[in-house]
Amino acid sequence: MSKQSTFAGLRGLLAVAVLAVACTEPAGPDRGRVRPPELATAAASGIALDQFNGTLSESGSELVKGFNSTNPHTGDAIIATFFWVGPPGIITSVTDFLASVPNTPVGNTYTQVAAASANGISMATYVATNVQNFPSGLFNPTGEQILAIRATLSVPVPDGGLVISAWTGVAPTLSQALGAQSSASGVGVGATVADPGAIPINAGALAYAVTMSNDVVSFAARPEGFTNLTTMSDLFMQTDAEYDADFAVQGDAGTVDPRWTWNFGLVPATWLASVLALNAAPPPPPPTGDLTVTTTTNGPTPSQGYTVTVDGTSSQPIPPNGSVTFAGLAAGGHSVELSGVPANCRVSDGNPQDVTVPSGGTATVSFTVNCLAANDKMTGGGKLGDGRDFATFGFEARSTGGQLEWVQHCGKGVNSGSPTCALGNFTFHGAIAAGSYSAVSDQPNCRAWSGTGTAKFKDVPSRNGTYTFTVNAACDNGQPGRGTDFIDIAIGDYQDSGYLTGGNIQLHEKD
Repeated sequence: MSKQSTFAGLRGLLAVAVLAVACTEPAGPDRGRVRPPELATAAASGIALDQFNGTLSESGSELVKGFNSTNPHTGDAIIATFFWVGPPGIITSVTDFLASVPNTPVGNTYTQVAAASANGISMATYVATNVQNFPSGLFNPTGEQILAIRATLSVPVPDGGLVISAWTGVAPTLSQALGAQSSASGVGVGATVADPGAIPINAGALAYAVTMSNDVVSFAARPEGFTNLTTMSDLFMQTDAEYDADFAVQGDAGTVDPRWTWNFGLVPATWLASVLALNAAPPPPPPTGDLTVTTTTNGPTPSQGYTVTVDGTSSQPIPPNGSVTFAGLAAGGHSVELSGVPANCRVSDGNPQDVTVPSGGTATVSFTVNCLAANDKMTGGGKLGDGRDFATFGFEARSTGGQLEWVQHCGKGVNSGSPTCALGNFTFHGAIAAGSYSAVSDQPNCRAWSGTGTAKFKDVPSRNGTYTFTVNAACDNGQPGRGTDFIDIAIGDYQDSGYLTGGNIQLHEKD
């Protein structure tokens, strides 16, 4: 028969099972000594056994044991299970200290997470997470400065003990770490199953189980899939602690249900059992860095600023001349775009721009915006080139758009040796795209614009069609225009540039 009590763990924590059992084996040279673990490997999540120790045959109003001869590491989680002959609920506090003269309190917090009691025997399991304030990993065979765990009892007990274990990779707070737990007790004769009950467990978590009996006997079976941590016995009781290293490497969550089979004799004996789970520490956040974006505006300053957007999702307003910082961006590549630019302004740099944010550092991106007066426009007409191969043109361009006509004259038709007459004679009519009209950096008398239009080829009709065009620069360098004004244009794969051989280009900054 058995009696089971199950209580839900704190939200988000894994169950740990702790078991303590008593045997009827006679006392021998190894009585009360801790057996090395059969397996102590890290789980896939990073949880691994660091240090452990244990003892029985203790009595009085304290149960104490240190991690002789090697301390665990700061940041570990410590599981301490106490066993005693006596009533339940008599532990008034669980504390830690450094073995020294006098003992130095350490101050980590130990919380009871599982307990069981029946027929005069009791056990309770406590957990502390992210332990601190002791010499991490210290090896000292003398025991000086070794971390020790102590349970203070409200009444003395005739026999008791504890097993302590430290684990790396457990979540740093108890609310994150502790999962489900379950405890049970029972009485039996002969082969008797001790089962604390099944608990749910998260992927990558540690399952810890312990059992205890008031009869010193052997086991017919231990929990499948669990690795033995330690087995201890004395004249009055036996304990067995197990941990589930195998389940912790599973990719999916599930349940664990550790079961021992005690070889009790003909006289009824009592068993206690507990199981609990501890969650792995969450993965560290990805490395981050900062990004500072700067804008510089040339010409008339817009009354309102712009908007800078990172990766199309995170945006901030930015003044025409100023900077903003995006903090805590994931380290790596990002795209930065400047928007909200008025029609009379143009971003002279690439937009958007790609940038790499360094881990723990700051990347910078700069945008230069060239703005014109709202009534700024340019008109022109004339001739480029001499002889029988030349171009004539006319245009009116402003921030809201405009028109352009370009006529290439080729006296000999198609001429592959001519840079401008490789396709012969053609006429192009283009519409200037609104917002493309802008100043040219470091050239206050020059403007640039782009658009699309249609070309009609006299000598190669198959090339008739729609083309994009760009005036890279049209410059008013003063009167009379001929020999001083300049134009540079590309229409599809056609390109021509130079100083005018006739006509004039006029920049009108005011109507």
